[in-house]
Amino acid sequence: MAKGLYSVVLMVLLSACASNPPVVVAPKPVVVPPMLKPQPPKWSESNLLSFHDQWKGTPYRLGGLSRNGIDCSGFVYLAYLDIVGDKLPRTVNAQRTLGKDVPRNQLIIGDLVFFKTGRTTRHVGIYMGQDKFLHASTKKGVKISSLNNVYWKPRYWFAKRLKNPTEQQNMSLASLVDYAQYQD
Repeated sequence: MAKGLYSVVLMVLLSACASNPPVVVAPKPVVVPPMLKPQPPKWSESNLLSFHDQWKGTPYRLGGLSRNGIDCSGFVYLAYLDIVGDKLPRTVNAQRTLGKDVPRNQLIIGDLVFFKTGRTTRHVGIYMGQDKFLHASTKKGVKISSLNNVYWKPRYWFAKRLKNPTEQQNMSLASLVDYAQYQD
């Protein structure tokens, strides 16, 4: 009888061990960064060409701010508002006080380029890359010109970079990969 009792106790004990669920260690959760919709840089040649197409041929008019006539600082003001979504001051003199100076050999798309066109007259445009800039010309209205043009080259004054919307607005693929790696 003792052997039978020992067998029953042994079976109860063994069955009790078997009824405990095995301990499972959950894997470390993987943190996935939010998916960002890739967006082209706000200042891009294609955005500037599109803006140019909307305004091409609009005549110059001092103080103008419409398709009936526009001046250079008004054109830059509207381009910045339309493409970047921020407001700039309305005049060349006020626009030239913004941002940081950029050497001519370091210009990037979206930099503002300034010219001395007379003793007290100033002009502003938006750099498009490849030594071209978009502006409202006093003689031909809204157009694209070359910084190396015989008229503009000797009148070039300086350039300003207001900010780099691309860095502020988008995370690069490399930074997303870095983000994911540091979450381990």
